[in-house]
Amino acid sequence: MSGGKSFVLDPGVQAFLARDHGAFVEGKTASQGGAGIAVHDPSTGGAISRVAAATAQDVDQAVTSARRAFEDARWRGLTPAAREHILLRFADLIDSHADALAQLETLEQGKSIIIARHLEVAGAVQWTRYAAGLATKITGMTLDVSGAPPGSRAFAYTQRAPVGVVAGIVPWNFPLAIAIWKIAPALAAGCSIVLKPSEFTPLTALRLAELAIEAGVPPGVFNVITGDGATAGNALVGSPSIAKISFTGSTAVGKTIGRRAADTMTHVTLELGGKNPAIVLADADVDTTVAGLSTGAFANQGQVCAAASRIYIEASIFDQIAAGLEQTVRGMVVGPGLDPAAQINPLVSAVHRDKVMRFLSEARDDRLELIQGQGGPNPSGFYVPPTLVISPSPDSRLAREEVFGPVLALTPVADVKEALRLANGSELGLAASLWTRDLNAAFALIPRIEAGTVWVNSHLPIDPNVPFGGFKQSGIGQDFGPRWLDGYTHEKSVWIVHGA
Repeated sequence: MSGGKSFVLDPGVQAFLARDHGAFVEGKTASQGGAGIAVHDPSTGGAISRVAAATAQDVDQAVTSARRAFEDARWRGLTPAAREHILLRFADLIDSHADALAQLETLEQGKSIIIARHLEVAGAVQWTRYAAGLATKITGMTLDVSGAPPGSRAFAYTQRAPVGVVAGIVPWNFPLAIAIWKIAPALAAGCSIVLKPSEFTPLTALRLAELAIEAGVPPGVFNVITGDGATAGNALVGSPSIAKISFTGSTAVGKTIGRRAADTMTHVTLELGGKNPAIVLADADVDTTVAGLSTGAFANQGQVCAAASRIYIEASIFDQIAAGLEQTVRGMVVGPGLDPAAQINPLVSAVHRDKVMRFLSEARDDRLELIQGQGGPNPSGFYVPPTLVISPSPDSRLAREEVFGPVLALTPVADVKEALRLANGSELGLAASLWTRDLNAAFALIPRIEAGTVWVNSHLPIDPNVPFGGFKQSGIGQDFGPRWLDGYTHEKSVWIVHGA
């Protein structure tokens, strides 16, 4: 098991890893059955636990449980204030188990314990509390109308009602946080949910389900199935009892889900891939830009949908920015996530490591300049050294496809016009950043950047009060913000006709 020399695992984490992890249905863990799926520590490659490989029948049982809970109104029938209270208690329980959850997250995903604590677990508490507050703020409208029958009057109003059973499909890069981004709004709106985490990172989702029951969420309202996408994911997406699918993951899989949802007119929110540009103008502050792009590109080893991955820098400042980033990359400490000093940690799996390494192999074949930092300390771990790639061709795979690893492409440009053309020359449009001290230039460029989020002089900050979603092939719909629950509710119009 990975970790710094003095790191001691929470005894509760050790006990949880040793347990029999089946599906979580009707408020309890079912027997695992069969061989199951091994969960690996990315820093060593060794297995640390096992979970069930859900069959289509297992998925049907979980969906049936959620549908039954919705139909008998054991959750949506509570007052909004009661749902809010339980969700706030859920947030408190996450907070009180923060370090154990962070350790589980690091062990199964590989990320830094610092990110697990401060971004994932603390973020989960923040987002859950935000969604809990929205439970008491679901509103409709009253409307004057002119269409009443002769001799009578009428008025109309709208009300929002929960859509039903939600399928939440969670990726492996931020398993705990993104699970909460599906659980919290679904429950706040009064829905039931069946959550499917990635087969690489299922453990924190199962622990969240236990804490939700402890908080007072009724059995059946929140169920978890574990397994791969081919079997468990397909069965969940194809279930006729699912009213909404919330999926975060690759564009290719998102397109498949979108097509299947269209056949049944199932509601979808799709937060998909990004090939996110940054534009650095000649007047940008060098130190601020280097520090911000380093975080934006290499946080969580670049396994972030909104990570900065291609940087377009005005030529007069290119050498300074490149030199600063080279110094950063060469100085990064590479090691396991449980070592707080490590700045670059392993990728989530051997499969993903090999995918990222193929991008770098192609860059070498194209005779591109690569600037790399340290390799990993354990050859059995899933490490990729932090890497800068200088001036890849705009048509190359590395410049066009999401790498999802610690790889950053730097390209000099003649002027802002060229930078904007290259930045927008992608089928994806999730996020982008702009680096300048000239606010007039920033406000002029922001409307012209084709991305769902544009940061100025930063890259990656998010907040539950700010909507997040992509343009173009980076997705459909948005998460977060004051209208977050709209995606988990139907709007119903009601007419009242009365005497004149």
